[in-house]
Amino acid sequence: MAEPQTDLFDLAGRGVIVTGASSGLGRRFVRCLAGRGARVVAAARRTRDLEELARELGEDRVLPVTADVTVEAEVRELVDRAQAWAGRLDVLVNNAGATHVKTVAEETTDDFRRLLEVNLVGLYTCARYAGLAMVEQGGGSIVNIASALGLVGSKRIPHAGYCASKAGAVNLTRELASQWAREGVRVNAIAPGYFESEMSQELFSTDQGRAYIRRTIPMGRGGRAEELDGALVYLASDASTYVTGSTLSVDGGWTAV
Repeated sequence: MAEPQTDLFDLAGRGVIVTGASSGLGRRFVRCLAGRGARVVAAARRTRDLEELARELGEDRVLPVTADVTVEAEVRELVDRAQAWAGRLDVLVNNAGATHVKTVAEETTDDFRRLLEVNLVGLYTCARYAGLAMVEQGGGSIVNIASALGLVGSKRIPHAGYCASKAGAVNLTRELASQWAREGVRVNAIAPGYFESEMSQELFSTDQGRAYIRRTIPMGRGGRAEELDGALVYLASDASTYVTGSTLSVDGGWTAV
């Protein structure tokens, strides 16, 4: 007898937090997950942008919450509000991040530390509070947004702080996955290559930048935001119930060469 068919990618009714949700890839992630039926708490520092997104997608589907991932009390409140609003927390998309382009001569220790504070310490704080809540309820999925620059050097665009913070995110993903594997909490990462967003706008807006992308990426182009949807839904959903500690590169072949 054939087994009944179920939609492994179904997210209907799932409670989700997306950080860094006010712009760029985070905004796209909210659209993607809400479009598949999830109830999404969209978190970022820019309240107006979040409220606009909630009105557009439906305030019954998206709850805007102003939060800074570098402020522990705000992260704790974010997780509490998500559980209260959605009834449970099934998925965290750990997307908030920052970057700058500076050589080592230009990048001060404070500059370096600031990127670690947002991209690694903030990511850990969000994962910690969300993961502990998931352990209490019996499971969940954390998707950390790392970067191809956590896997390789940046070549001709100087990014020491960013590369270090994203490499930390990749190995933190493995460590959290190993600690929570028997608690039903899966922790994975997506490592995007060059995607046009607020943080990468300068690269995509110049002829020199676009030429650099064509030379660097085997597929000869940057990614389109919707090309991350599949990886995100896969890791957030029951399609990946035996996957934890993995980093999925979505980079047009960049890290393959």
